[in-house]
Amino acid sequence: MEVGQTLIDERSVLEAARGGDAAAFERLIEPHRARLHAHCYRMLGSLHDAEDALQEALIRAWRGIARFEGRSSVHSWLYRIATNACLDLIAQRRKRVLPVDYGPPSDPARALSGGSLPDETWIEPYPDERIAVEDSYASPDARYEQREAVELAFVAALQHLPPRQRAALILRDALGLSAKEVAEILDSSQASVNSALQRARAALDRRLPERSQHATMRALGKRRLGEIVDRFVDSFVDGDVEAIKQQLADDVRFEMPPYPGWHQGRELVSRSWLMPERSPTGLSYLRTSANAQLALGTYLLEPDGRRSVAIALDVLTLRGDEIAAVTAFRDPAIFTAFGLPLELPA
Repeated sequence: MEVGQTLIDERSVLEAARGGDAAAFERLIEPHRARLHAHCYRMLGSLHDAEDALQEALIRAWRGIARFEGRSSVHSWLYRIATNACLDLIAQRRKRVLPVDYGPPSDPARALSGGSLPDETWIEPYPDERIAVEDSYASPDARYEQREAVELAFVAALQHLPPRQRAALILRDALGLSAKEVAEILDSSQASVNSALQRARAALDRRLPERSQHATMRALGKRRLGEIVDRFVDSFVDGDVEAIKQQLADDVRFEMPPYPGWHQGRELVSRSWLMPERSPTGLSYLRTSANAQLALGTYLLEPDGRRSVAIALDVLTLRGDEIAAVTAFRDPAIFTAFGLPLELPA
């Protein structure tokens, strides 16, 4: 379909939606839904909070569609509503972080002594299938590629920015909207947006690694990435601690939300919960991807030997071909969002 015809069709759908046609409203917002969801996730650092914010945004959009005069594009209008829904949610809920940003590293012997913290404390992983839908909409004006802009390090760094700075940076640098569009969405001036962007970019640069996971994985290539995952999985299934240690960077980090303790350095991590205690371990894995990074659904065989149950979603961060971090999200409920089963037959 030609661009002109697409615009005509959108206008006709918009007019029908403004007249109260709920089906037309669904047709109007459907092409934007995936991008809006990813936007809410970047703003909030939580898959569940993103769902809440998107639902609230769509309710507001439906209630306000009759007053939408088309002076801005539909996507700018929707981003304005979604951004405000996220800002309202941020004002009500605590900032989400990863354990590395919650406190200093700990001794593995005392890692779990303080118990777990509420789920609302932690950043949640994001299923890659949602990013794949969004990729085709990447703007050439975006400072970050779409997959880079959902990596764990990026999302975690965003949560440390003041809310409006966070919104400005996501809208401008992750989505590629113009400074004028961002100013309109935030009810601000372009000068204020540019000032906020300058501060946000400087703060983000201090927190982000030198190389993104997207660049690292692209340089390694699919074959080498497959070999890295194969070796990692085989070493854990076999309970071969020395083989596992050989794959870790010297300053590797291991963290396991909802527990606040985290460990850094190969020797400390080798004494942490990451390492298997026996061989055979009873571990099995299903491969997936989260936040545009390698990920594994981890399962443990139950004592009766009849089934394996989900225990953690392990997200791997690479530096070259070494594993620089393992973030084990120990919440089996996450598996459902990734289309992974909660148990496997023995």
